[in-house]
Amino acid sequence: MKPSRIVGQPQPQIDARDKVTGRARYTDDLRLANPLSAAILRSPHASARIRAIDTTRAAALPGVRALLTGADFERTFGVLPISKDEPALARERVRYVGEPVAAVAAESAAIAEQALALIVVDYEPTPPVLDARHALKPTDDPLHPELKRENNLHKQVEQRFGDPEAAFAAAPIVIEKRFRYAAVTHAFTEPHAVQVEIDGRGNLTVYSATQVPHYVHLAMAEVLGLDEHRVRVVKPHLGGGFGGKSDPFPHEMIAAKLALVSGRNVRLRFSREDVFFSHHGRHPTELTMKLGFDPAQGITALTGDILIDGGAYGSFGVVTTYYNGVLLQGPYPVPNFAFRCRRLYTNKPMCGAMRGHGGVNPRFASEVLMDMALTEAGLDPCQARIDLLHRENTLTVNEFRITSVGLKRGLEEAMRRSGWRDKYGKLPHGRGIGVACGFFISGSALPIHWNERPGSTARMTLEFDGAITVYSGASDIGQGSDTVLAMMAAEVLGVDLDQVKVVAADTRLTPVDLGSYSSRVTFMAGNAARNAAIRMRRLLVAGACRKLGLAEPEYPKPEPPADFFRQGQRAPDFDADYLGANPDYRDGFEFGGGRIRHLASGADIAWLDAVHAAIEGPGILQTVGNYRAPKLGGTFKGAGAGLSPAYSFTAFIVEVTVDPETGHVRVDKATCAHDCGFALNPLAVRGQIEGCFHMGMGQALMEEVLHEGGAVQNAGFLEYKIPSTFEEPEIDIVLNESEDNEGPFGAKEAGEGPLAPVIPAIANAIFDAVGVRLQELPMRPDRVLAALRKAGAR
Repeated sequence: MKPSRIVGQPQPQIDARDKVTGRARYTDDLRLANPLSAAILRSPHASARIRAIDTTRAAALPGVRALLTGADFERTFGVLPISKDEPALARERVRYVGEPVAAVAAESAAIAEQALALIVVDYEPTPPVLDARHALKPTDDPLHPELKRENNLHKQVEQRFGDPEAAFAAAPIVIEKRFRYAAVTHAFTEPHAVQVEIDGRGNLTVYSATQVPHYVHLAMAEVLGLDEHRVRVVKPHLGGGFGGKSDPFPHEMIAAKLALVSGRNVRLRFSREDVFFSHHGRHPTELTMKLGFDPAQGITALTGDILIDGGAYGSFGVVTTYYNGVLLQGPYPVPNFAFRCRRLYTNKPMCGAMRGHGGVNPRFASEVLMDMALTEAGLDPCQARIDLLHRENTLTVNEFRITSVGLKRGLEEAMRRSGWRDKYGKLPHGRGIGVACGFFISGSALPIHWNERPGSTARMTLEFDGAITVYSGASDIGQGSDTVLAMMAAEVLGVDLDQVKVVAADTRLTPVDLGSYSSRVTFMAGNAARNAAIRMRRLLVAGACRKLGLAEPEYPKPEPPADFFRQGQRAPDFDADYLGANPDYRDGFEFGGGRIRHLASGADIAWLDAVHAAIEGPGILQTVGNYRAPKLGGTFKGAGAGLSPAYSFTAFIVEVTVDPETGHVRVDKATCAHDCGFALNPLAVRGQIEGCFHMGMGQALMEEVLHEGGAVQNAGFLEYKIPSTFEEPEIDIVLNESEDNEGPFGAKEAGEGPLAPVIPAIANAIFDAVGVRLQELPMRPDRVLAALRKAGAR
């Protein structure tokens, strides 16, 4: 069924006015009673032994109330249960410049800073490991000896499907190139911040700028040795994350420990420099990729050998290692496929999840190789990509379930709007147009912490006055998830959007949600909220029937899905704890305009009268909705990586102007076709796509974290250049829908997938403009000039 009243209409975010008027309160805006100020002493060395720490003078400073070193923390932690390798404060050794070594809580921030200056740390510097290839070499002093390896390998993944070598031998076109990528960081506006409130019984309430309250809750209880019920994590308004706030962090553990030691509330906020030290951004990468292509068959084989520099600790790195390979399985069929990806520990701030996690860098390589192959074959790069896209209801070679693919129509429209056929290969020297495609997951089908619980759960209450509240553990990090959850309830229950309130991301009040990452919230938490609303609707229908003297509708139990690819849009299974995916809840009643109307008889009742009738028995109206991913995937090792209930598809067509004298690249226009299934909130989807383009353009042309001796050299927004409004081009967006029946109302992701094709589209446009292929990011002017000179020299 196609909704139209609330869902599918452009809706401003429900907290937009609070944000633009300054009423919204972020973590550091909160005012706890009489808090101590915390500060962290950081390592000046990339690699060193800690021989001793003398805190005597700092502890004696008037106003200092608590002081911690690594000796105060016995347990390490990490977002992945299989990679808990990070200490809250370094013990025995430091592994990167900026690593927390000691911490102070004092009556004022000034006193805390003075105390840090009085702490004496006796370091014994040791030779650092500063790049991934160095980290592969044998050593008798690895960064993480607990892994019992003779080098600094963190994780190695190899997968192989079909016979790539035979396919390469038979392919008329084979291209192999090496690519390099600098580290890039998230550049979110709000720095990390945390405040901890402690009550008289030692219970902690942690207010943190986090994307994952649930994981912070679990990690904090474990690291501090507390029962989980003694910890409560609350996420206030959050000023951007992009994956950079999706781990539990040392500063959260430190602030909580300081509160326990001092018995006082504690506040801690990072400087921008601290944010760069913490990093967790996209991995610096070297990769060699080989593509076999046959004009009659498409891609015949694809292989990749990928080396990613993980920095000092694991973070999401195991997932990144898998995603660098497995997400190459779209948007085109690849019948013969193999990859090896190795993540290495180095003495630099750790890398982790960043928007388009794991899929962005290899997509650049594969789409550039694709463009080279199509050019060599004499095919139109845009039309050929359309012809090669996955078909609906198919399995990839590594058993990803492809349900819907709407990109073909969208890319055809993008070609028309961009004037592709009149421009490709026809613009004057220095101007060019390029295209690239990508795809991405709509949430992971499998949890990080293995359990049998639903992927997402929402609770809903309806009060006597008609107030509807959705309780969800999902985090609105600026993407507008609170708004979309409210839209689900409003649509199903036939009320206006302002009648629905959302209580989110509070581990005391809201059910468990795994957080805002992997583009999962709209898809999974949205399905959960929708299902809670469907159950609430049934209660209201029952109340209306009693008042109207009608028999309640029958809700027959649905048959099991007959189609592996089409499991949603069946009748709700009210006898089970899970209604099914994207249930078709038509019940013979129409909700709207403040009334509930029986379609067959025309009898109707005021909406609030139905509420009162429904509440007469139980005295309270409360329902639960959840979402469970269907069983997916193969049986080979690593088969769970990249599995998602649905995949989005994106294409970007980009026009550029390249100055052959300076090498400067200007993006003139971008046209995007994005298949997000059904756009629940077209305004938010457009915002996400524009944001993706902005970040992709930054990585393509200018952004890079620079290190010298392991120390970040550009730890500020003046030095770490991101695109400004002056660089932002006109962006034309084609929202093309597809018939997907797993996500809520058929929605798929829109917040990460559009980023990946931005970078190769710019690279391919540069080739069209000046005839050179760039294989290193960022494509700075000096690199463009070097490529032009090299091409001219030939």
